[in-house]
Amino acid sequence: MTNTEMPHFTSLKEALASLFGEHAQIAERRQVFGGDINLAYRLTLTDGTQVFMKENRIENIAFFTAEAAGLAAIAQTGAISTPRILCTGTEERQGECSFLLMDLIAGKGHGKDYWEIFARELATMHQASTGELISDGDYGFFQDNFIGAGKQCNTPHDNWVAFFRDCRLSPQFRQAEGYFGKADIQKILRLLDGLENLLIEPEHPSLLHGDLWSGNVITGRDGRAWLIDPAAYVGHAEADLAMTELFGRFPQDFYAAYRECAPLQPGYESRRNLYNLYHLLNHLNLFGHSYLSSVRNILAHYAS
Repeated sequence: MTNTEMPHFTSLKEALASLFGEHAQIAERRQVFGGDINLAYRLTLTDGTQVFMKENRIENIAFFTAEAAGLAAIAQTGAISTPRILCTGTEERQGECSFLLMDLIAGKGHGKDYWEIFARELATMHQASTGELISDGDYGFFQDNFIGAGKQCNTPHDNWVAFFRDCRLSPQFRQAEGYFGKADIQKILRLLDGLENLLIEPEHPSLLHGDLWSGNVITGRDGRAWLIDPAAYVGHAEADLAMTELFGRFPQDFYAAYRECAPLQPGYESRRNLYNLYHLLNHLNLFGHSYLSSVRNILAHYAS
């Protein structure tokens, strides 16, 4: 699904009328807390229908068109659930904002074998064909998108290691240049120059969620894991798994079930922190100095 296939409206009123009927009106707007990029609301319409809405400044509509494209790509695999995107839009007459409407996911507790089922579904997503997203055998995505609030370059490459160097690590290092001294820069150059000796090519390209930590996994009404807030692209499945271990691991049952469905290539543990260097650099660029020591520790390990 491309962005041209996603409904887009020039006002929230127009969007609701088109989606739910000309008399659709908001009875209640309740803010939902948790994210740090967008405002989020649970909208209850006069007929009782509930909708989830994200809102940002009007110039940030690209956040939402990119998110819609990523969720659509995941949904196309048929492997794992995501909220249904209803539309994107801009409100130019009242408040000048951009918005994204989607189904409200309001699950309760985990169902039986929650983590094992999630792992098998994720493995199936990673094994799905990527031919409709980018040329077979290539890495990247059909458009650039975002990792949190940071821009994420997805220029197609026919080599995974080159893609990770050119579109993941190098842009983040350039943005963070002011944090690094001469010794750091020498290590950065050694790391980038020798990356092909540290990473390996995957057995096949995989669609990645791209920002797979616990905050982007929610429980649906079916008791299963649903994916939200992707930074989707085609890459090495190891990069998704590595992120699940960055800010607190998922339960061990998840990793055991994933490996049963999709055995990892030898040496994953030696590459894990290098994949997560990308996310730590992004956090350094977005949130500041507190992430610098973690970045330097990884540099020291791989490029001492």
